[in-house]
Amino acid sequence: MIVLGVDPGTAATGYGIVERSGNRLRMIDFGCLETTPAQQLAERLMEIHRAMTELIDEHRPQLLGVERLFFNRNVQTAFAVGQARGVVLLAAAQAGLPVFEYGPHEVKMAVTGYGRADKGQVQRMVQAVLGMDALPRPDDAADALAVAICTAHSQRVPA
Repeated sequence: MIVLGVDPGTAATGYGIVERSGNRLRMIDFGCLETTPAQQLAERLMEIHRAMTELIDEHRPQLLGVERLFFNRNVQTAFAVGQARGVVLLAAAQAGLPVFEYGPHEVKMAVTGYGRADKGQVQRMVQAVLGMDALPRPDDAADALAVAICTAHSQRVPA
């Protein structure tokens, strides 16, 4: 089963693709889709959608996991993340992919066993679980791999 994990944002959208075979996980691809502040918001969202569509077409995941919106103090940031999540969800719906959403605490709990783990702990556990030679970077990509791990462990391939 191939799972695409996404950590959405308008400036940086992290993605991580893992394959689960039995209880084993293997990293297939990860990275960060970045847009520039000089672009209009609509252009940034279109770029994220296009990149998500290309990732889905290339890797053919059976499931998509996305981090649920966590409302912090900055409302503007929350709206921007919500808009990026929207285009990710649209790309998944267009491809007929089942989508599973997880809060940051759920992802951290699934990967590290501690819902309040810091970014460094999450990166080290992602590295260990996937047998990576180096820490996954940037943070957005590491978070997306963590979402993919969480999804792979908690879901079954739909019939």
